[in-house]
Amino acid sequence: MKTGKTVKVLLTAATAAGMLAGCGSKTDTDTFRFASELDIQGMDSTVVDDGMSFNAIHAITDGLTAVNEKGKTAPAIAKSWDVSDDGKTYTFHLRDAKWTNGDKVTANDFVYSWRKIIKDAGNYAYMLGSGGASVKNADALMELGANATDEQMATLGVTAKDDKTLVVELENKVPYFTDLMAFPCYFPQNEKFVEKCGKNYGTKPEYTLSNGAYTMTKWIKGNKATFTKNDKYYDAKAVKTKNLEMFLVQDPKTAAQNFDNCKVDYATINSTLVDKYKGKDTFTTFNEGFLFYLQLNFNNKTTANKNVREALSYAINRKDLCENVLKDGSKEATGFVPSQLSTSPAGKDFRDTAGALVGYDVKKAQEYLDAAKKELGTDTITIDLLYGTDESPMDTMAEYLQGSFTKLKGLKVNMVATVKKDRIYNREANGNFQVVCTRWGPDYADPTTYLNLFLTGNQNNYGKYSNAKVDSLMKQVQAESDLNKRWDLMTQVEKTALDDLAYVPVFEKGAAALKAKNVKGVVHSAVGVPYTFKYVTIK
Repeated sequence: MKTGKTVKVLLTAATAAGMLAGCGSKTDTDTFRFASELDIQGMDSTVVDDGMSFNAIHAITDGLTAVNEKGKTAPAIAKSWDVSDDGKTYTFHLRDAKWTNGDKVTANDFVYSWRKIIKDAGNYAYMLGSGGASVKNADALMELGANATDEQMATLGVTAKDDKTLVVELENKVPYFTDLMAFPCYFPQNEKFVEKCGKNYGTKPEYTLSNGAYTMTKWIKGNKATFTKNDKYYDAKAVKTKNLEMFLVQDPKTAAQNFDNCKVDYATINSTLVDKYKGKDTFTTFNEGFLFYLQLNFNNKTTANKNVREALSYAINRKDLCENVLKDGSKEATGFVPSQLSTSPAGKDFRDTAGALVGYDVKKAQEYLDAAKKELGTDTITIDLLYGTDESPMDTMAEYLQGSFTKLKGLKVNMVATVKKDRIYNREANGNFQVVCTRWGPDYADPTTYLNLFLTGNQNNYGKYSNAKVDSLMKQVQAESDLNKRWDLMTQVEKTALDDLAYVPVFEKGAAALKAKNVKGVVHSAVGVPYTFKYVTIK
């Protein structure tokens, strides 16, 4: 059913001998307390696009499939499904499940939410089209957006055959389709409840509805969200912990202090804290799944110059950054598609197949910069480096890059500090940047979740990169049913785009966290929804 192996990590209790004061163990076995550096932006699965909101939405909502306790894709609202011989039609058979208002979860709940995200041009609407699930007519309907009539929206390839039967028709075969169904943009919504709430839907606990493991009971933005076990959940017997608390907008230092004082049970920490906790039995590391990279503005004269982009890329000692600065398990990026994302039909990791496409060479960096200065008719090139201060370790990355770039003769760097929300939705969205430190987390376990960012017109391609050959190759990838040929085409896409320095990959993010010793079952995924809390136990 899929070309790649989804990378999931199940965090278990550490067995190292060291003892850490505070929450090495906890006595309250009814409540799991999770600290996050980020806030919950919203609870509408057709609107939000950030990982912390996904964590919260996933806690109260199940899709057709979900992540199980072993980190694998498993049946959820869909108890089973049939696939046509050509792989383009999926018939999902829904189980008996209820929303917390007593309504049954029906096939129409999926039809409604899928049409809604397209008509409202949600940030993840593209995931229904050729950039993700390849649902029939999704691309054409996205072009129409809010102008689409009800009759036109009815042509979307998702149909409620009856309350318990959902039929999905695809334009092309999608090997990872059932994995996608665990992602929030495909989650169901209760039409009656959503329409009654109107614009308030997903903004407060009373404007949310659950069909999942927990229900949201309280939410103070920028502070804390609380959840209680949903007794109406079809799999309630699997939920062992009664309460879930999310402590929001806690910087890693504060989160670590709260962990030491036994106020939280799980907290991610940054590189400045690794040396303090490494070796303790509450310390754990895992693959976070994000690629951190530089996005360049191709509408800007300086960064549109290829020699400038080459100079920036060659100036970065990625290995030194990861091993001696970040120290959290992060790895130097050698391409735009991270390692451990997916494997070929022959069982090879994409990175091993595609090889190293970027590297470190200060001499070459200077040569490219000198060539750029000559082309641009200047002795000094100045770049503005935009980054968010509230999305660790983005600030650490930016400071390291500043040091790397200013070692080149004739290159100056202006540091432009802001916050994540402003970075993405204001400055990047409006093209108000030269070079920006950013990141991308995989929505599904296939290289196209990264390669789509190269496409002309992709809504996350804020730098407006465009390459006709890349676009043509991607069309072939989308239509190719031979998995080996498809794999080869994807390696060509990445090489073509990185030969052009469409983006500058920097590192593959590792993560370090503190976890109470008697907490088990926190499932972390490097793909899709970051955390699953359903299986948490405290003993």
